[in-house]
Amino acid sequence: MTIKRDLEFLYEIGCLRFLQRTWKQFLNPDAQNISEHTFKVIWIALILAKYEKTASEDKIIKMALIHDLPESRTGDVHYVSRLYTERKEGEAIRDIFINTSFADEFVKIWREYEERKCPEAKIVKDADTLDVELELNEQEARGHKLKDIWFKKRGKIVFKKLFTKAARKFWQEIKRSNPHDWHLKGNNRFNSGDWREKK
Repeated sequence: MTIKRDLEFLYEIGCLRFLQRTWKQFLNPDAQNISEHTFKVIWIALILAKYEKTASEDKIIKMALIHDLPESRTGDVHYVSRLYTERKEGEAIRDIFINTSFADEFVKIWREYEERKCPEAKIVKDADTLDVELELNEQEARGHKLKDIWFKKRGKIVFKKLFTKAARKFWQEIKRSNPHDWHLKGNNRFNSGDWREKK
């Protein structure tokens, strides 16, 4: 463990904000970057954990933080490129953490995530999957049409691969949800503020 390696680690994770999700290639100019995706996965996983009532929130946060961290070295892959790419994520995670303050703990957590045996790993993987569905809804709200195609194709495969009951319920609700409801139907100036119509 050295300060030099910890600083290098911090610079490396900072680069995740410049690494776009690869499905931007499919005519999606507004796709989120890896940092944005990771942030959202943390929150989705914490919500799923509340419904599942079986997992350590501390472990979930750590696992969600690192679930895509190897991509700082391997890059992201999508459903086409995965057919042709061999990623050495285990080596990447080892090298990312070597001689850092987190070396042993986070390499172990990442391996647990990859094994998908503990409840935390299953919840984080489900959160990772659900974020794609949320992103597709957000893309549609911005005028992109990929959601219609991907929901049909992904729906046949993805739903069966979800580990938790909570994730399966959320997946079904996401299809019916509107990304604008939080501000249009929540408290705002129109329905509870100074712009509200007087009766």
